[in-house]
Amino acid sequence: MATSLPANVHVSTHPCLAGKLSQLRSSSTNARDFRTLVHDIATILGCEALAQNLTVVEKGTDTSPLGYTYATKTTSPAQIALVPILRSGLSMQTAIEALLPTQPTVHHLGMYREKTTLQPVEYYNNLPYHSASATTAGGTAKPVPDLAIVIDPIIATGSTVCAAIDTLRDWGVPRILTLSVLGSVEGVARAAATWPEGVEMWVGGVDAETDERGMIVPGLGDCGDRLYLTVGK
Repeated sequence: MATSLPANVHVSTHPCLAGKLSQLRSSSTNARDFRTLVHDIATILGCEALAQNLTVVEKGTDTSPLGYTYATKTTSPAQIALVPILRSGLSMQTAIEALLPTQPTVHHLGMYREKTTLQPVEYYNNLPYHSASATTAGGTAKPVPDLAIVIDPIIATGSTVCAAIDTLRDWGVPRILTLSVLGSVEGVARAAATWPEGVEMWVGGVDAETDERGMIVPGLGDCGDRLYLTVGK
């Protein structure tokens, strides 16, 4: 199935992720275990994605407890923004932050899918380009990050991720990395085509289709509802 996806889409082949994704799908998995599994999958997926999208650079020297000098290292690019899509993207945030050697800036995008049209509706956006905080005390514009990492557990129709990519591209971000637990073939392919030269997509798994409600089949249900016990709201 993965061979039918665009070249800028990467589907994890990690056996531990596959096992945890199978547990995540089960209707018997409670909210606490569901949250833990999403965190674990995000950690595995993040390791795979960041290994391919970051490089190592030396930043100076330090001294070990034995008094020996060693070269210190960090990752490049240095300016990274983490962009969780509210609300379920928050479940992946801690895992990705923990992998990075320095704290990224975090900008939240709030979007929901309108039930009739299945189109995304933005209700919250704290990217700095449209606010007074977008400039420093000296009046200069705050730098646009070299890399934005969008985290959203589910890519069903692809509309939400497409909207996030467009928003970040309008901000001027030169590279975007998206991390998702599960996607549909059609939704992932649609999002990947939004900006092929600027976007790399990493997903834990892909399912073949979505149903008339825009839900992935077999999928894992509404991720936000399962995380926050709001099923049947």
